[in-house]
Amino acid sequence: MSCRQCASDLDRPGDYCLVCRTRNADTVVLELGRERARMTALLDDDVVGTREVTTTPEEGERESTELRNFAGLVADDLVRKRPEEVYATGDREVLGAVREQVHFPFYRVEGDDPVAAVVERRGKPALETVEKPPAAKLGGAHSTLIGGRDGRRAVETVAGHPHVKKLIPGPIDAGGSGSRTGVRAKATRADGNGNVRMLLRDGSSVQENRVVTTAYDRETGERVRDDLNEWLREADLQE
Repeated sequence: MSCRQCASDLDRPGDYCLVCRTRNADTVVLELGRERARMTALLDDDVVGTREVTTTPEEGERESTELRNFAGLVADDLVRKRPEEVYATGDREVLGAVREQVHFPFYRVEGDDPVAAVVERRGKPALETVEKPPAAKLGGAHSTLIGGRDGRRAVETVAGHPHVKKLIPGPIDAGGSGSRTGVRAKATRADGNGNVRMLLRDGSSVQENRVVTTAYDRETGERVRDDLNEWLREADLQE
């Protein structure tokens, strides 16, 4: 494949052109299994390239190295493409390992045909991305967070999402039922403006935190909510 701008040869279809600095794929869809990963590069909803990499899972002391190397092959393809967005489905462990090695916005996608699901989603107005560190998104009169270090980690996980504008900690209710599962968090159903609430639980204490998103209606807010809950699950903080 050649660069769409300067016609220079590309090593792989959809690669970013280092000659004229042109992006030849704006989106990558990852279908991640523990033994096989499929990467589909899109440009303006058209498939411009696909690639698969495989691994043989190890056990014991060699597993972490094998998983990191497998994720590195996927990460290398993402770096080659330099996409604006990355959509992923499949094995959470592999996804987490890939995310540790790259710094692109990741979004979960579900369904039997994730590529078609991404194309359908992209046909709708794109959500604004907020490029601020999590600490800069925290606001409101209540500065106390329950759950200690894990509570703060849950809040920073949600605030770190690119479609979250602000997270406002709410008052603490200590009248709930006790729990032995430690700190748990969950994003609730989106309202008509696309904003959600994050419920933070620690034992009998519950804190409801308001999450202001860049979503513009309930449907797009539900997409953000699904992403937030997925991020919390990956951080082992999901209820």
